[in-house]
Amino acid sequence: MNVNVCATERFRLATKSIAHRIVQFNLATDFETILDTEYGRVRGVQRKTLYDEELYFAFEGIPYAKPPLGELRFRAPQPPEMWTHVMDCTYPRSRPMQRHLVLHSIEGSEDCLYLNVYSKSLKSEKPLPVMVWIYGGSFQIGEATRDVHSPDYFMQKEVILVTLNYRLGALGFLSLSDPVLDVPGNAGLKDQVMALRWIQENIASFNGDPNNITLMGISAGAASIQIMMSSEQTRGLFHKAILMSGSSLCDWIDETCYTQPYLLACKLGYKGDENDQEILRFLQSIPAKDISGCKKLIVKEEKRDYVLIPFGPVVEPYVSESCLISMPPCKTLSHAWGNRLPMIIGGTSFEGLVFYQHITGDMEYMLGAFEALIPRAVRYSSTLAEIQAHVRRLKVSYFEDATLDQMEFKDCLHLLSCKHFWHAIHRTVLARLAYAPNTPTYLYRFDFDSHSFNYSRIMVCGRNERGVCHGDDFFYLFYCIPSYKLEKTSWEYRTIERMIGMWTAFAAHNDPNCDIVNPTIWETLKSSCNPMCLNIGTNLEFIELPGKKELQLWDTFYKKLRLY
Repeated sequence: MNVNVCATERFRLATKSIAHRIVQFNLATDFETILDTEYGRVRGVQRKTLYDEELYFAFEGIPYAKPPLGELRFRAPQPPEMWTHVMDCTYPRSRPMQRHLVLHSIEGSEDCLYLNVYSKSLKSEKPLPVMVWIYGGSFQIGEATRDVHSPDYFMQKEVILVTLNYRLGALGFLSLSDPVLDVPGNAGLKDQVMALRWIQENIASFNGDPNNITLMGISAGAASIQIMMSSEQTRGLFHKAILMSGSSLCDWIDETCYTQPYLLACKLGYKGDENDQEILRFLQSIPAKDISGCKKLIVKEEKRDYVLIPFGPVVEPYVSESCLISMPPCKTLSHAWGNRLPMIIGGTSFEGLVFYQHITGDMEYMLGAFEALIPRAVRYSSTLAEIQAHVRRLKVSYFEDATLDQMEFKDCLHLLSCKHFWHAIHRTVLARLAYAPNTPTYLYRFDFDSHSFNYSRIMVCGRNERGVCHGDDFFYLFYCIPSYKLEKTSWEYRTIERMIGMWTAFAAHNDPNCDIVNPTIWETLKSSCNPMCLNIGTNLEFIELPGKKELQLWDTFYKKLRLY
């Protein structure tokens, strides 16, 4: 989810970025290698990991699609053109066009459809398991660069890691209803599918196993994965899934809030009618940086209703050759081809901390906005009396005084943990138990509360607040700008070892249990009544998932709708 940070934190991150880039540059060796792909030869470089300076091979900036420029803006990606020269893939290409999270400047390029392949070894007795990362960022920000996704931790294991760019914001998710225009939406998701096809065709050249591909992602990345698990476009392109703090059932994945091409065009100077053809012609004439930089697409009233992102996944208005979402995600879970894939799913223990600044920016109103906590899909299908009954049940369940008009700040954040993350994760778990009862599903809860290394909480709340925020687990998978080299005796380093150990063991063997977990045993889900999870804190514990009573309350909101 998108967050803001204070001015001092902006300066610290900006200056640390320079130091980080210098360190990463110095880790490259002089050894280069050239490999063949289906589209041409690529040159990579050997690098050293942060810890122990272990060697791995890096191929960065490989095009997996044509640049989405001109007539291809807003449209589904096309396969890349072949090249005859040796392409220099020793450095990453530009991030997708976006507004910088910290500096708020417009950065990146429309020409962004590139991926990076990091391989521990190019020759081995057996091809290596492949792990593909889909970044989060509310479908508005994100990048596949070493500034954010350095592979150092993964490259201590015998795996291949692939990171990829996909289009963001309106450039990736504009949707128009006229079939003649061929802009049904979800171009950013279709970028991900195109990248998976490229990986399936080419990863063997990098010593990867095309029959053992694990797709993993966080937040919007996790939601993307669950969408792809239900689409025939991706059948067979990956074999396991790791969903971190996200689901296609999250309340912020609601297509009714995202289709605003007319509003976007008007904000950029369009004077015409609400005509798809004219809007598209206008938007194709506008510089990409102006489209990505357009402000105030979400008004104050929508923010108060927890509308979080202006452009994101939509149910496409018509079925095309590239159609990825033809019906609401909740209606696809019963027959999803991904029901046969092993899955890890979970989140952090205090996801709602990510809304710290969202609430403090409008405190007096938000702490009294009980109705806005009821999921939008529920409200849209309920009468006023039914909505009021939902609010009463929520107050009775959460508060000693069910007549209160204002909730406490922390109570609001805990409610948002359930509203925006944990109940969607819970619904996905219920669907897995109902429709994939014989397929392994592992549930986790990340509860490691580091004072100095949980950067999502630090950036959103400052250093004095405690709790494990949405996105804090990311920093134990990837070395990135704010990170630093840890003492190997620290609990932070131990947590990196555990996360990387479990995630790579799952990729290799369909089972996250490994030496680093012993003597704890992480079992698969067996019951929806008492779901058990691995609690990842200073210690590892296999426990009943906390918050059972709250999750059951949120289930009652969906009596008129199917939960999954």
